[in-house]
Amino acid sequence: MNTEELKTFIFLSKVKNFTLAAEQLYIAQSTVTNRISELEKEVGKKLFTRGSKTVKLTEAGEIFLRYAERILELQNTSIEEMNALSSHSRKFSIGAFNAAYEVYVKPSVDECLKNNTITSIKVMLGHSLDLIQQLQDNMLDMVFSAIPLKRLGYVCETHDVDRVALVCKKGENEYPNGIMKSQLCKIPYLMCDFTLSETGAFIRSLFPKNHLFRLDVDNSSKLLPYLENGLGYSFLPYKLIKDKLESGVLEEVKLKDFTAPNVTTYLVYKQGYNVKKFLENKFDE
Repeated sequence: MNTEELKTFIFLSKVKNFTLAAEQLYIAQSTVTNRISELEKEVGKKLFTRGSKTVKLTEAGEIFLRYAERILELQNTSIEEMNALSSHSRKFSIGAFNAAYEVYVKPSVDECLKNNTITSIKVMLGHSLDLIQQLQDNMLDMVFSAIPLKRLGYVCETHDVDRVALVCKKGENEYPNGIMKSQLCKIPYLMCDFTLSETGAFIRSLFPKNHLFRLDVDNSSKLLPYLENGLGYSFLPYKLIKDKLESGVLEEVKLKDFTAPNVTTYLVYKQGYNVKKFLENKFDE
């Protein structure tokens, strides 16, 4: 299999139509058909089920899609690393879930960009499980994760433990004396998906099953503009919104008959990797 076959396969899995794939890839439809046929011969499985106008990934196709995306990502990463050798003597590849990036990664990135010209930094934002997989695929040097990794050959440290606070716009708190657990389902709650962490599971357990949230996103930082405009409430890591609480933009809502869990950020990396160079801003060493 070659790169063009994999790219065509991934693109077809998204648009689900041979004609549309050919048009948007600027190739003949027969080329798309031939590339998919060659892939199916090599893997020995049907990757798509064909309908009259659309195609759909088979179970084997769903599995192969994940590997195809990783193969291309590995290829791109290797090219980036080789190109970086010519212009930068140091390179860091860091993965982080969104809240961890804002609190723990961005300050070091800012410091490097302001005071260092020989270091290249690549940052990948996403879900912890995906980032850990990229670490194991050698696409990342370290990962700030919401879930731990217990695997031989890797170090998993507790980087920080933060509390979670229920917040809203300053002056918009309808529960100045505190809110009870039973009242949560009545407020315009803006849900941040903490993915597979215990914190995320706990927060969802506070609401009825299949509760319809006013907003549901997987990026905590994206909630801030809505909170600042008084459009709802949300549980967020305290350190993420500390400055806004202290400046009076947001205020914290007291919890009356329950307590919120802490959110733990883990730092995961391969044994032998020197993470102190990044954590202590020793970019020139």
